[in-house]
Amino acid sequence: MRIIVYGSLRRKQGNSHWMTNAQWLGDHRLEGYELYDLGHYPAAVAGEGEIYCEVYRVSSSILSELDELKRGGGEYKRALISTPYGSAWIYLYQRPVTGLRRITSGDWLKRDTAK
Repeated sequence: MRIIVYGSLRRKQGNSHWMTNAQWLGDHRLEGYELYDLGHYPAAVAGEGEIYCEVYRVSSSILSELDELKRGGGEYKRALISTPYGSAWIYLYQRPVTGLRRITSGDWLKRDTAK
């Protein structure tokens, strides 16, 4: 199974250690989504922009761990989307984004330059 990540799970980011045993498949620009800054991690929601992502092949145990991390607080829901590497799971933010700063570049790694 595959997962697509766009924020703190990306390489060299704060939660990238969760992906240590995952196989990186490649980068992908995902159209039809917007990225918002939540502080230490981002929120992706359906919208009119595009976001920069990484796609990984993961085991069911890694996916279970990520479910606990991402869905435990009720902020995210997991959805299946299409990528050039095949179908992949993405964690989408399910709370309102009103008042949050949009990362117009769509790239979490460039969020500080997008102010």
